[in-house]
Amino acid sequence: MLHLILFGPPGAGKGTQSKLLISKYNLTHLSTGDMLRSHLKEQTALGKEAARYINQGLLVPDEVVIDIIKHHIESNPHANGFIYDGFPRTIDQAVKLDELLTGRGQQINLMIFFDLPDSLIHERMRKRAEVEGRSDDADDQVIATRIATYHQKTKPLIDYYCAQNKCAQIDGAPSIEEVSLATCHAVDGLIKHE
Repeated sequence: MLHLILFGPPGAGKGTQSKLLISKYNLTHLSTGDMLRSHLKEQTALGKEAARYINQGLLVPDEVVIDIIKHHIESNPHANGFIYDGFPRTIDQAVKLDELLTGRGQQINLMIFFDLPDSLIHERMRKRAEVEGRSDDADDQVIATRIATYHQKTKPLIDYYCAQNKCAQIDGAPSIEEVSLATCHAVDGLIKHE
């Protein structure tokens, strides 16, 4: 069973590549934001637990997020694999995810890192603001802050997975098709060795 994590700066095309991978490899998309909103809306036990923190303006603890991920993995026993979106964001979260999967006799197989120079990140975010009407992507200061935050928070995670030889760096600058080809090449290589 495949467990893939997609990383990359804002505007790197993670969403686009995620959809292509889900379709090609019949994977289940695990977006922590979407799952959390679903549990809150349905007022499940996990949703009520998360609401206790959200209603106080606090971040949902890692343990609750891990329980939500565990619930969705267990709810999809026939899945070919999973793509993690928005999680992990810290080394602690990565360790907890590893513990969850190890307990199931599974592991993160690959972290796919879409690399882009900051100038191109900025350009793509501005374009996305125009095309999708996302006002947060139109403010230069907000863009600069998001890029800085990305570098500060993501680098340790990239190092964490690269140290385990579970890292595929993909140049995110070429066309969608070229990036997709490189991404699928990395996943196909992984599947051959499974």
